[in-house]
Amino acid sequence: MNNYIKNLVLLILFVTSSSSTLSAQVKLLSWNIENLGKSKSDETIIYIAETAKNYDIIAIQEVVAGYGGAQAVARLADELNRKGSKWDYTISEPTSSSAYKTERYAFIWKTSKVKKIGKAWLEQKYHLEIDREPYFCTFQYEDKQFTLVNFHAITKNRQPETEIKYFKFLPNEYPKLNLIFAGDFNCPQSHTVFNPLKKMGYESVFIGQKTSLKKECKNENCLASEFDNIFYSSAKIKVLDSGVLHFYTNFNSLKEARTISDHIPIWFQFSLN
Repeated sequence: MNNYIKNLVLLILFVTSSSSTLSAQVKLLSWNIENLGKSKSDETIIYIAETAKNYDIIAIQEVVAGYGGAQAVARLADELNRKGSKWDYTISEPTSSSAYKTERYAFIWKTSKVKKIGKAWLEQKYHLEIDREPYFCTFQYEDKQFTLVNFHAITKNRQPETEIKYFKFLPNEYPKLNLIFAGDFNCPQSHTVFNPLKKMGYESVFIGQKTSLKKECKNENCLASEFDNIFYSSAKIKVLDSGVLHFYTNFNSLKEARTISDHIPIWFQFSLN
């Protein structure tokens, strides 16, 4: 009987320890939601909320800079709040680009999971070199902090590597921050422009994963380019799981799916070292 009780206690301790380990992680979803603004119907906002509700932080690119963009983020947060958890959000000012398409970024997060530290900010040092300068936001999970860098590069034909090359300076610009770069880079992780970050110990969550939608599926191949990704410091972050959401399979056609977005969401689950 004593051995039985002893084994039972050990089992309880193991389960408790496992539960603690499972809870000690954060799930980030990054999504370029094409033209997130007043054109998105209530049904679309509900669909996006349903798709994203199981994550702890949502990083959004391509929020409309003009009227309707900030309101669409608020509508999305409100819809998420109807689904059982309390969410908060922050929206950037419009990016400073005058030569290209100015936009906003947004973060939405579960307040029970993470806490926002200080104010989020658009990176100003390279705003002349980067059309849509990245949006930084620091979060705290338990007793550790990390800073998400939300980014949407110029399109492939405008050579996004001419912007991304400045990212190699950001870890030294913010030496005390645990930076996680997430968004639409319009550039595959295999491009040499990412080599300086990789030499600093940054790794990409996805390799060879296409994330943008084609206009039409060909032989059941619906994805076009390897554009969206997440880069993290392997010394500070441990990746526990990752994936993409093929939301377009819920629609009758890619044309219908593209009313939501022309990119699929990417996500990763991580712990902080």
